[in-house]
Amino acid sequence: MPDDSASSPVAAASADDAAAVGAGARGSSRGLIWLVAAAFFMQALDSTIVNTAVPAMAEALGVTPLGMRTALTSYVLTLAILIPASPWLCDRFGTRRVFGAAIAVFGVGSLLCGISQNLPQLVASRVLQGIGGASLMPVGRYVLVRSFDKREFVHVMATVATFGLLGSVLGPLLGGALTEFASWRLIFLINVPVGVAGLWMNQQDMPDYRLDRAHRFDFLGFLLFAAASALLLTASELVGGERVVWRLIGACAALALLFGALYVWHSRRAPHPVADLSLLRVRSVWVSLAGNLFTRLGVSGMFLLLVLFLQVGCGWSPLMAGLMMVPQALGSISAKWLINRVLVRFGYRRLLLTNTLVVAVLLASFALFGRETPMWLIALLVFVYGSFMGMQYTAMNTLIYHDLDIRHAAMASSMASTAQYLSMSFGIALSTLLMESLLRGHAHEDYIVAFRWTVLILAAITAGASRIFSQLRPDRPATAAARAA
Repeated sequence: MPDDSASSPVAAASADDAAAVGAGARGSSRGLIWLVAAAFFMQALDSTIVNTAVPAMAEALGVTPLGMRTALTSYVLTLAILIPASPWLCDRFGTRRVFGAAIAVFGVGSLLCGISQNLPQLVASRVLQGIGGASLMPVGRYVLVRSFDKREFVHVMATVATFGLLGSVLGPLLGGALTEFASWRLIFLINVPVGVAGLWMNQQDMPDYRLDRAHRFDFLGFLLFAAASALLLTASELVGGERVVWRLIGACAALALLFGALYVWHSRRAPHPVADLSLLRVRSVWVSLAGNLFTRLGVSGMFLLLVLFLQVGCGWSPLMAGLMMVPQALGSISAKWLINRVLVRFGYRRLLLTNTLVVAVLLASFALFGRETPMWLIALLVFVYGSFMGMQYTAMNTLIYHDLDIRHAAMASSMASTAQYLSMSFGIALSTLLMESLLRGHAHEDYIVAFRWTVLILAAITAGASRIFSQLRPDRPATAAARAA
């Protein structure tokens, strides 16, 4: 069992960490919040706007809707693989340069996505988007942790996340409207002007945190981690291929486990590992990462499945399907403003243990839907589900910093973002593979039946994550939340 005693790595900061300085702290707190919020908005808009356009994109590119998962998972996996490099990049080049370069590359990738002519081109462009996006969220979180004390941090994160959720509100609407009345290509091109505005704000408001002397980058560890992650996703993609070659799938999975084990061995010997596994000795860190991983494994593909259920199974238009995604974002926004009070009353353990089970029950409730289900009932369940998921995400994302010294914030932010996106990529792959394996034909009713069984399986996986959160120590709620806030 991991130990969160005083002997944890939190108590032992390096001399390099102590030398960290904010060389350009000229940005105002309000401007910084707006900047990070704009980056979160751009990423949220991009991820949610794509879901409603998947059927139209699949038709235009000549693939099946479920076959579009490669365009979704390639982006998310690129984020997961490259995020561990963000702490070193910040130390070496400064947060202002790294954040600005990330916005620029993300914008160029969006432009190339908008002009892609086939699925391989789209996948390559999504990878470029992921290269830029890999630094947006971890650097944004890291700068907020460095710029605000713990009492303000949860409130600031809730504020920033709210703007990201506004992107989630506009995403389905824009995705549906642009797909139905214009072209799906515009869903990527709208990121370009947002990126230009973000570059200007970055020069004005981003503080330039960096180390006087950055340590050497753990290139070997980075390669081992990237290889293990890519091979695991490759194995899952091969399972869903037209011709399943189990020998090749087994080889990819075995190599992934080998590279993963080699990384664990390497990280214990490297002076500055790309992901510091010694932080897992802190209870709140390993619970946050493991809980994030298994929760998102169950829920990450849900709204892609719901879009396919509504458009392909029920025959809804892209715009109407997009409208059904809006209540989820509105529910998440409403929950963000309650998280402080709920944490004060219940604490992390009781909140996450109970909330995870509620999310699983709500997820299973989607199996009751059919072609005749009233629109208002779907919207109501989507809103309630979004509310509890908003609570879940904020609690999981702030838990990792609960018992950590500020000097480990960059590494913790990188590890949290990596776990988040890695689990999202596998969650999307898992959900689409489940639905594809349960699909007995291509009639409307076949999609509905496959959707029902898939969400029941995903609900069971999500419920299992509650066991992980039960490993948190019982705390006095008011004290625990005050320390986190």
